[in-house]
Amino acid sequence: MRILGIDPGLRHTGWGVIDAVDNRLTFVADGVVEPDPGATLSERLRILFAAVQELVALYAPHECAIEDTFVNQNPTSTLKLGHARAAAMLAPAVAGIIVAEYKPNLVKKAVVGAGHAEKQQVAAMIKILLPGCIAKTADSADALAVAVCHAHLRETASRMSEALAKAAHW
Repeated sequence: MRILGIDPGLRHTGWGVIDAVDNRLTFVADGVVEPDPGATLSERLRILFAAVQELVALYAPHECAIEDTFVNQNPTSTLKLGHARAAAMLAPAVAGIIVAEYKPNLVKKAVVGAGHAEKQQVAAMIKILLPGCIAKTADSADALAVAVCHAHLRETASRMSEALAKAAHW
């Protein structure tokens, strides 16, 4: 199972690809998409969408996982982050790939064991969980953490989706 993890942002969208076979995780690749901060919002979103489309074509993930939006004190920033998430989510969705969403605290808890872990702790655990991996940036380490979280929780998430779908048909 190949998983594409995404840590969305308008300035820096981290991405990471892992392979998950049974309980063994293998690092494939990571990086960051950095649209020109001087570009218009629509152009930055187009760049994000196109970059994630390229990643989907290049790495052929079976599933995708993305970090959910956290609500911060600036509503405009939260809204813009939501736009970045939508652009990043749409690319795999158009390709027919399931996109799972995870809260930041759940990702940290799944990788580090503590929901309020620091970025350095996440990056350190990624090195341990994915031998040979040296994440290019903190954003790509976070994206790899999202992929690892999904690998650990995908079975539970799948069962929950099925149960919700059945409940909706009642």
